[in-house]
Amino acid sequence: MITLYGSGQSRSFRALWALEEAGIPYKYKSVKIGGNTDNGTQTESYKKLNIQGKVPTLSDNGLVLSESGAIVNYIAAQNPQAKLIPTDIVTRAKYDQLCFFVLSELEQPLWTYSKHRFILPKEYRLKEISNTVHWEFEKTVSALEYQLADKEFAVTEYFTMADILIAHTLSWADKAKFNIPDSLLDYTHRMCGRVAFVKALSKSETIF
Repeated sequence: MITLYGSGQSRSFRALWALEEAGIPYKYKSVKIGGNTDNGTQTESYKKLNIQGKVPTLSDNGLVLSESGAIVNYIAAQNPQAKLIPTDIVTRAKYDQLCFFVLSELEQPLWTYSKHRFILPKEYRLKEISNTVHWEFEKTVSALEYQLADKEFAVTEYFTMADILIAHTLSWADKAKFNIPDSLLDYTHRMCGRVAFVKALSKSETIF
């Protein structure tokens, strides 16, 4: 059975949501990011699973994955009938392109902002980074708005893991008070209204 290690205030919620969408059995273990006792991510036992001491980490019959994009795709593959990842080669290419865009472009300013606010040691934080990351995000989110246009879902006529990656990242941006176009806010609210999202939220300490 799949075991997911995560913390609500992290990318691990993507994997938890994905598990609920896939409708497959799993165990969820909440861990404390940065903790070095009990269920902390810096314990020796946890770092045997994830050498970086980060979340999420997924374990399944000897397989260990630690990148949220790879994890949600693996989960999707566990239940092909749920159609959470495209099988047509052209649609899959578009799906991959959008997922990589989210992980490398849309998320990047948010992660930089977070690191310079509370993650990096104080001597390495730059207060002036705020203007830069907001400018970067506005350029990137405009590209996303163009790609989604008036679509109900991100890639095809049905919900996929790309929608999880996008909606989770935009929720993160909204909480961090980044500017998001109304159309993308509406999209995010629709995705976060899904039954699987609500179920995942009940198992997580995340506040959206």
